[in-house]
Amino acid sequence: MRTYYFDLKDGVPVRDRRGLDFASPGAAIAHSKDLAQRLRNERNIQDPRLIISVLDESGTEVHREPVYPDRP
Repeated sequence: MRTYYFDLKDGVPVRDRRGLDFASPGAAIAHSKDLAQRLRNERNIQDPRLIISVLDESGTEVHREPVYPDRP
């Protein structure tokens, strides 16, 4: 298991200091997609620039998941 971090970025990053353990990068990416869906359902979060940056233990970004992929 490796630890992955899920930072939120919309111009000003919000760092994930805890992280979550996943068996593979694919599992961490799938989690970011679920997290994006949950954020889309939050009525008070509307920034179309919002993304989830998935980082591995070394700090390397392995994926970027837009929360609002259909907005400009």
